[in-house]
Amino acid sequence: MTHNPIRPWRNIERRQSRRIMVGSVPVGGGAPITVQTMTNTPTTDVAATVAQVQAAAEAGADIVRVSVPDEPSSRALREIVRESPVPIVADIHFHYKRGIEAAEAGAACLRINPGNIGDERRVREVIAAARDNGCSMRIGVNAGSLEKHLLDKYGEPCPDAMVESGLDHIRILEDNDFFDFKISVKASDVFMAVAAYMQLADATDAPLHLGITEAGGLMSGTIKSAIGLGNLLWAGIGDTIRVSLSADPVEEVRVGYDILKSLGLRHRGVNIISCPSCARQGFDVIATVSELEERLAHIKTPMSLSIIGCVVNGPGEALMTDVGFTGGGAGHGMVYLAGKASHKMSNDAMISHIVEEVEKRAAEIEASAAQAAE
Repeated sequence: MTHNPIRPWRNIERRQSRRIMVGSVPVGGGAPITVQTMTNTPTTDVAATVAQVQAAAEAGADIVRVSVPDEPSSRALREIVRESPVPIVADIHFHYKRGIEAAEAGAACLRINPGNIGDERRVREVIAAARDNGCSMRIGVNAGSLEKHLLDKYGEPCPDAMVESGLDHIRILEDNDFFDFKISVKASDVFMAVAAYMQLADATDAPLHLGITEAGGLMSGTIKSAIGLGNLLWAGIGDTIRVSLSADPVEEVRVGYDILKSLGLRHRGVNIISCPSCARQGFDVIATVSELEERLAHIKTPMSLSIIGCVVNGPGEALMTDVGFTGGGAGHGMVYLAGKASHKMSNDAMISHIVEEVEKRAAEIEASAAQAAE
């Protein structure tokens, strides 16, 4: 449960799930909600894939998934795993041998759909490889690839069909005494995905991997994901998330963190609170925020910054942030530090000055945290 005794209406009571490990990263059981993405380079291009993994990790990804569609990809995976700064999930479809090879190559987790990789004998072989190599699994149910007998039964993809598929796959793993798994029930339809996850949350204690699959481009996919994942996370459902965008994987990570930050579930970097601007603005708010986002991207310390164009809401917002700037008159505005008015600054010099103040405040927060840990 998020804990905010002063503002209890911000508390979120998280669903209780069991904990598994994805490499060194805990998922479920009250662990911080992790952010994932997936590479889109050819896996056989090791240098390009590793570069994309590293960029995603630098942006804050806790876990990165890599597709393993063929044997050359399995061979490349070993080197990718060796060079990756975060645990690697191997995405497996159809051929059970790719799952075995990925586990042996050092993948931290296998993303499989047991119904797609053959009969139960083959599934057992994949389970054995995962167990022997300390590899967890994710059961990945997708509305677009449901089993034929479920489509015949329900007539079309629907939450009931997705959950039944997921529970059938869970049964296969648990019947083989394998419990180190998480599960997802993704759909591109926000209503279907949310309903399926809510139903599944009541049916199992397995950690849940959230996602609105094939959500779309950067703008439309972000909106769909924020609505779907936001609803579930606000209800306490979800242990790890992936925002699926037709965009750079780094953008998926940024959007994922912003969703978590908006709900107070995870904090990383500078949370910029800014106004949409209007005729009252004392400086160019939109251009300023755009430049600050770029120049503060290197800050990983959780903190807040308010950039407000005028004195109507600026002082009030600044009261709640680590650093703030409120537009005034005659080409100057007020700088706020720790919620209090500190000093005036010219608009021309404001951006560089704000960057310095944020960096200084981040260093103070880190030093205080280090001292408290001693």
